[in-house]
Amino acid sequence: MRYNLFWDNTPFCTLLFVELQSRGKRFGRRLMEHWANDMKDHGYGMVMVSTQVDEDAQNFYRKLGYKDCGGLTLDLPGYEQPMELFMVKAL
Repeated sequence: MRYNLFWDNTPFCTLLFVELQSRGKRFGRRLMEHWANDMKDHGYGMVMVSTQVDEDAQNFYRKLGYKDCGGLTLDLPGYEQPMELFMVKAL
C-alpha cells in the first residue's frame, strides 16, 4: 500500500496491491480498514482512492463504503487511457 495527501490535506491511497494467491482472503479489506482507522486517529475526516473504470477495484472499494466522486479522462494522442474514477469515504 502507498498513499500521500491529495490537496495537501486528504489521505489518498495511490496503490494497493495484494498478490494473486492472497486475494479473497480479506488482506486487502483489513489493510484498507487499518489505514482508514489510522487516518482517523490522525484527525482526518475522509480518505480517497482512485481506480481506472475498466478495473474491478471499484467494486472492492464500494463494498468498503467508498462513493464515486468524479473522474479524470485523458484523451490526448499518445496519453489515452480509461477514465480514472475517484472515490471517497467519510471517517
